[in-house]
Amino acid sequence: MARIPLEDNFNDVINKAQRGLHIADAELAALAEVTPAELAAVKAGQPIDAVIRRVARHLRLSPAALEALAHKRWYPQLPDFPKGFAAFNTVHGDMTVNSYLVWDPRAKLAAAFDTGSDSRGMLDLIAAEGLTLRYIFITHTHEDHIADLARLAGETKAEVWAGELEPVDYPGAKTFKENAHFHVGSLAVKTLFTFGHSPGMTTFFVTGLSWPLAMVGDSVFASSMGGSPTHFADQYRNNREKIFTLPRDTVLACGHGPLTTLAQEKQTNPFFAH
Repeated sequence: MARIPLEDNFNDVINKAQRGLHIADAELAALAEVTPAELAAVKAGQPIDAVIRRVARHLRLSPAALEALAHKRWYPQLPDFPKGFAAFNTVHGDMTVNSYLVWDPRAKLAAAFDTGSDSRGMLDLIAAEGLTLRYIFITHTHEDHIADLARLAGETKAEVWAGELEPVDYPGAKTFKENAHFHVGSLAVKTLFTFGHSPGMTTFFVTGLSWPLAMVGDSVFASSMGGSPTHFADQYRNNREKIFTLPRDTVLACGHGPLTTLAQEKQTNPFFAH
């Protein structure tokens, strides 16, 4: 994937944590012992280090990681996938969204993860590699992630699958339980329910490629995580227990922003770098 910006700035992280923890501005300013004006400036994007560090401690964020994000000191470095993996970044409204394709080069069998807003690039690669798309796995059903489902499923006749807590409104779509296992040639896919951002958000853990790979949807982003004003605690717990316990060399294929790795997120993600 071409270098694309991080999904969230440091003030986005602050806002997500604050909404999730239900802490009002006045309360946060008092807890952090900063003025309302200082808090407002930071939330507007001014990287005032002393305020950032004070606020972070009361939002359960890593002060060092949040400060590094504020000064753009980090961008994920990635291991190489010589074959069997491709990422697609498409425009949806005022943002971009990611979708992914994995395949067994020998068996020529493939699986897609979400569709993004336009699956033509994925369809072109499937044709160029002579692949058969067996499955379309849905991380969650927010419109940007399944906007081109009808085209991708219609042209490939692949099976459409989503978690039982978030079934897809598509004819013939199937649902799975947590810890379901699928095989795509020599590749193995395991389902992990990481709900919170959506009721049935699923992470797909893929093995058999050059590196272990987790299709995390909007559960985790490079240096951030998906927002949830109502189920933040569920999302945080699921991320920590189900994603951050995967092997450290796992590559995280996020729904927005760049790819990253679990090892890097453990050091640089303000939500988890404690």
